[in-house]
Amino acid sequence: MRSVPVRKRATAKTQRKVWMPPDPNQGGVKIPDLVKERVRRRVESFAAEHYAGKYSRLDFRFRGHFCYIDAYQEPEPGSYPEYLRGRESEEEYYERMRQIPIHLCRLRYFGHEDRWSMAFYKYSDEKYELSVFNTFSFWGTPEAGFDTAAGYLG
Repeated sequence: MRSVPVRKRATAKTQRKVWMPPDPNQGGVKIPDLVKERVRRRVESFAAEHYAGKYSRLDFRFRGHFCYIDAYQEPEPGSYPEYLRGRESEEEYYERMRQIPIHLCRLRYFGHEDRWSMAFYKYSDEKYELSVFNTFSFWGTPEAGFDTAAGYLG
């Protein structure tokens, strides 16, 4: 009768450590104030060059390791709905519509200004969902995140 070899369990000494990239949907590093200002300038410059006329203003919010980017648009002329007559004036309607943000994306900072992950805002459940950049990578620059999410601008 032959004996069956028994495998030994790996111990801390025998286990090999393998480098794994960070999970793009977890963790992150608090964004320093200088990085916040540079990201704001970089994205605003990129947006002005590539998406002029698609938005009236951008809004940036920073919370811990997240950067949220929203856009605002001018309402279409003549879009005042008839059913609001008597309840809200045209001027009030257009002013209210100017204040409604279009949530574009949420960027997650990992300590390097050119390596962020991105999540789209899903209006169906009002949550952010991890997404790839236009480059089909989970990692990219803030400008690439804006470029990917700018499809919401029409």
